[in-house]
Amino acid sequence: MVAQNGKDLLIKIDMTGDGQFETAAGLRATRISFNAESVDVTSLESAGGWRQLLGGAGVKTASISGSGVFKDDATDERARQIFFDGETPNFQVVIPDFGIVEGQFQITSIEYAGSYNGEATYELALASAGALVFTAFA
Repeated sequence: MVAQNGKDLLIKIDMTGDGQFETAAGLRATRISFNAESVDVTSLESAGGWRQLLGGAGVKTASISGSGVFKDDATDERARQIFFDGETPNFQVVIPDFGIVEGQFQITSIEYAGSYNGEATYELALASAGALVFTAFA
């Protein structure tokens, strides 16, 4: 994979629950991370005393974060609604030249900030709330 523009890593919100995704407005920085817990099955019989892990076990999670400029756009309103209603709608993360990750996420935090001589900004944090699907770009 060759170098990509960071602005092309997009967080998209299902606006109506019917698969109509829109890019979260005003984001300047985005990040997605995937995690898998390991299950240690090491015993006294483990070869050479090396740790053994149980493949395919453990909890898988993903987290998304983003920060940007507050625009009071339809996606800002939808994000606030998702947070306050405790919803877990579908989101998409477009990873340039790689693929799309889609699935349910819960918004775990929204932060708003502003300074006297600067713009209003916000930060989002999301946690996966179900199985995720990855679709590679052709």
